[in-house]
Amino acid sequence: MTAAKIAEEAKSLIGVPFRLHGRDPRYGLDCVGLAAHCLEAAGREGNVPSDYRLKNLSVREWFGSARSFGLTEVAGESEAGDILLVVAAPAQFHILIATGGGAFVHAHAGLGKVAIATAPLQWPVAKHWRLQPKIED
Repeated sequence: MTAAKIAEEAKSLIGVPFRLHGRDPRYGLDCVGLAAHCLEAAGREGNVPSDYRLKNLSVREWFGSARSFGLTEVAGESEAGDILLVVAAPAQFHILIATGGGAFVHAHAGLGKVAIATAPLQWPVAKHWRLQPKIED
């Protein structure tokens, strides 16, 4: 199952160094790179945002990126493989990957590495996305 692959890949990256704009686990990942890497490991391709900083007034371009990977906005409890956009601080958005059982993997700038967080999350959820089945030709 693709969502399970996303969650398993995320868990396998715990401990990878944090690197702003990082896209390769060998050198480090940020939260965008973590999500993109896990989606790509699950066989999904899409447009990865690149023009952002640690603090941003808007991350609207991330919404189109989510759609390009086949993610759709959902409500309710998170499931393994879901991707959440949270507001970590004013103008500071952050992406987490649900791994099931109330656990979330994310690239934590403060800790300097990919880490695990548990529910309840300390940040409000702004968007909650779930991978939609891929329609094969």
